[in-house]
Amino acid sequence: MTAAPQTMRAAVYHGAHDVRITEVPRPERRPGEVLLRVLRSGMCGTDATEWKAGPLTFPVDRVHPVTGSTGPMIFGHEFIGEVVEVGTDSSFRTGAVVASGAGVWCGACDRCREGRTNLCRRYYTLGLNAPGGLAEYVSVPEITLVGVPDGLDLDAAGLAQPLAVGLHAARRSGARDGDRVVLIGAGAIGTFVLTGLRHLADVDTTVVDFPGHRLDRAARLGATRTLAVGDDLPARVEAAIGPGGADVVVEASGAPGQLDTAIRLVRDGGTILQVGLPAKRQEVDVHALVMREITVRTTLAHVCGEDLGPALRILADGPLAAELLDSVRPLGDLADQLQRLAEGRLEGKVLFDPQLQEASV
Repeated sequence: MTAAPQTMRAAVYHGAHDVRITEVPRPERRPGEVLLRVLRSGMCGTDATEWKAGPLTFPVDRVHPVTGSTGPMIFGHEFIGEVVEVGTDSSFRTGAVVASGAGVWCGACDRCREGRTNLCRRYYTLGLNAPGGLAEYVSVPEITLVGVPDGLDLDAAGLAQPLAVGLHAARRSGARDGDRVVLIGAGAIGTFVLTGLRHLADVDTTVVDFPGHRLDRAARLGATRTLAVGDDLPARVEAAIGPGGADVVVEASGAPGQLDTAIRLVRDGGTILQVGLPAKRQEVDVHALVMREITVRTTLAHVCGEDLGPALRILADGPLAAELLDSVRPLGDLADQLQRLAEGRLEGKVLFDPQLQEASV
């Protein structure tokens, strides 16, 4: 029997524009955890922001109050892997393929007892606050894991965690059958929210973005209609869905001024869900919010027990992965892809296979 390797290759974040693919010690499995050989690992806008202007969230220059992590850190919070080592009381067997929700909760605090595990008072996320999955191996709390359905392609399964985030956002919107929903932003997160909305309710969905591939993709994935951004957008939305405004507006772009756009598009007494994170503080028309009794909600991460399993089933049954996946690459391509994402030049999702070796030059 071949001995398990004692080191591994990992993407280690040191600071802005400083990600190094290096050999590090393989993690040891701790009680309550499962050791995974990572099969696919993704990156998201948070990672790109850290690459461009961090450290902001990553505890590189401070000690994280829950995990104790500090200094250069392995990142990556969207990953699936093969189980290689478990404890005696584990519900998983070696060889099983699993997806991780990455967010870890205590299960005992008041927020956890409410079922809002994403707001746990001791919540932390692998790859954001502790070593993550952009590596050959990662040790993961078992509570974050869900088995990947038989027959689901690894590339599709690698999108489960961000789809769970979109599914949670769709739940937070409160959209119900028959509602008129406007979704601002058809990038990756907007696409995941659109998928979640279509999964949860029978809604009339208008997707807004710049003309091009994103809107074309939204139409293929079931948007009722798509509209290009522009000064006359409120008038065009009214012409499309009828007078009065949308029941729900989801702002998923994070672009400056779009929360105010959402206020103009929503009906009196309607709901706005803010998903996107603007880079700077935004001015908001509070007068309109109050006088029109508009509800503003937000959304954070996902609730693993509610969202990760359904996300995997959606990926198994639909065309989302084929529409959204850009490519699968070796770890050595990470810096270039982070730059692409940070500059807005990436339309879909890039996954990394830590087992792939970079092509020789």
